[in-house]
Amino acid sequence: MQFAHKKGMRILDLGCGRGLSSIFLAQKYEAEVFAVDLWISSSDNYVRFQKKGVAQRTIPLQLDATKLPFAENFFDAVVSIDSYHYFGNNNTYFEKILKPTLKKGAMVAFAFPGIKKELHENIPEEMKLLWDNDALQMWHSIDWWKPKFEAHLENFNISEMDCFSCAWNDWLTCDNPYAAEDRLMLEADRGRFMNLIKLTGTIR
Repeated sequence: MQFAHKKGMRILDLGCGRGLSSIFLAQKYEAEVFAVDLWISSSDNYVRFQKKGVAQRTIPLQLDATKLPFAENFFDAVVSIDSYHYFGNNNTYFEKILKPTLKKGAMVAFAFPGIKKELHENIPEEMKLLWDNDALQMWHSIDWWKPKFEAHLENFNISEMDCFSCAWNDWLTCDNPYAAEDRLMLEADRGRFMNLIKLTGTIR
């Protein structure tokens, strides 16, 4: 789904981390971006936005995604990259908390890690020591996610992303200590169980 180019559109970047996606959205779409993250300091993100020349239209906020303070029908779009599964992995979050902040016709674009099919009751033996229990509560299949959104979105599409190997390889080559642990997991998985999921649509 392509974002309709509308100068000044108001975008929620939900779980923005260090704000790279927020910077991209502000630059490409000349949009007003609300960069929300629970863990990253809004002051740190503000400094990054200043350096990239987007501080005038990018608002850093350190907020809990489950307690959004925004008015109803406030946003023209919401983007969430590698974060929605942390807070939206239930039957109520999208409908009760996020959707009210979005205008009718607002664009929705999410990308997050998942699994090819539900395995929680039958975890493969070789993955038991490599899959964290907390992560397993957030990783789900396309069939599990689909009913959370299809009643609320037009032009709804959910599918596996093609960039699984590329995205993981970028992560595994960095010097983050968590990346070292994940190398063993990806070697054991061998493309059999895990995936990346993309989800797009517009609010009905």
